[in-house]
Amino acid sequence: MNKQIAAKRNQSGFTLIELMVVIAIVAILIAVALPAYQNQLIRGHRAAAKSEMLEIANRQQQFLLANRSYTSDLSQLGGYALPTDVAAKYLPTITLGAGAVPSYSMTFTALGSQASDGNLTLTSEGVQTPAEKWTR
Repeated sequence: MNKQIAAKRNQSGFTLIELMVVIAIVAILIAVALPAYQNQLIRGHRAAAKSEMLEIANRQQQFLLANRSYTSDLSQLGGYALPTDVAAKYLPTITLGAGAVPSYSMTFTALGSQASDGNLTLTSEGVQTPAEKWTR
């Protein structure tokens, strides 16, 4: 009988409480890390959109030199096409100015999970709004 009791004490393994503690620790780590990861994804998408907006602005300047006006059609900018990863997160809109001096305002409207970050705007004068999104 004593041999049976000794054999039970020597068995190794995890108790239910130990498993629950490990699961709780992992859940806490995920709860802390997931929002930070999602924030980084949003910032990465924003950086890609800003880069594309600057590329479009450069192409708009080239178009202005060649045609003495800006265009609201991206396909007229030397065969430019918005990359699919940016197009999945932002909807570009270019509004041409109505004055005698050519001008435009370009807005990238955030879509889906990117909507919480807000829209980005760039004008032909180089005004970038919201400013805090362009400086980070």
